[in-house]
Amino acid sequence: MNITIGKPYAASEKGGRANNEDCIYPLPEAVNTDQQLFIVCDGVGGSNKGEIASSMACELFQSYLASFSEGEIDAAIINKALQFTEVHFNEYVRENPSASGMATTLAMVYLGNKGITVAHIGDSRVYHFRKGHILHQTEDHSLVYSLYKLNSIKKEDMRSHPQKNVILKAIQGSNNPTEADVNVLTDVCDGDYLFICTDGVFEMFSDEDLCTLFDGTHSAENCKDILIERCNGNTKDNFSFYIIPIHHVRDSKTVTQNILSFFYSLV
Repeated sequence: MNITIGKPYAASEKGGRANNEDCIYPLPEAVNTDQQLFIVCDGVGGSNKGEIASSMACELFQSYLASFSEGEIDAAIINKALQFTEVHFNEYVRENPSASGMATTLAMVYLGNKGITVAHIGDSRVYHFRKGHILHQTEDHSLVYSLYKLNSIKKEDMRSHPQKNVILKAIQGSNNPTEADVNVLTDVCDGDYLFICTDGVFEMFSDEDLCTLFDGTHSAENCKDILIERCNGNTKDNFSFYIIPIHHVRDSKTVTQNILSFFYSLV
């Protein structure tokens, strides 16, 4: 599968908090249409610990995957990157005891030859939209999502629940190891959107709101502006996101056949 993306758009803002404990990779000013890996993290811990955790996770994940993925990324390599990150968290806390308890969520997307690999830990989300419909949405590792899955609360009550910020999985360190949920999306078409965001975004937008936003009538840049306008001055949390428009998708076999046909025509 050969996937070409349009220009990605992103933001990472402190919102209603004193400092921004979110982190995204790559930085918005550095991204281009050749980018394959996108990461959004939401740090927890307070007193700048969350900021350190999210920044470290972004940097360590992308460094490991760039060094050891050998061109393809799957669940095994993602969880090895996670273990690598957890070990470095331990080392940092050992050298900086005040950072004990720091943790972060992680949501990532990788565009590869076999499809789009989606992984997440915690309650930062990845959505896959097509013409205003959700084709895939990650399931939060949070207390309220677990209660919803058990039919203890309604979906619309999740955003106002008093324990909505309690997460059940996070990157902390190898003393508290975890695993990422990993899925590979192969049903990908021209005009689809991938959307990665922290809870500071989806607390301001229902699934219905997001479906309307990504119904194909708005440009990616316009979607970015709408998201920022709604979140600024309204959310009490940091908010971060990446919008990745799918420009063109070709089957790898078709690409290979076209290349072979071209060379045969020269003979």
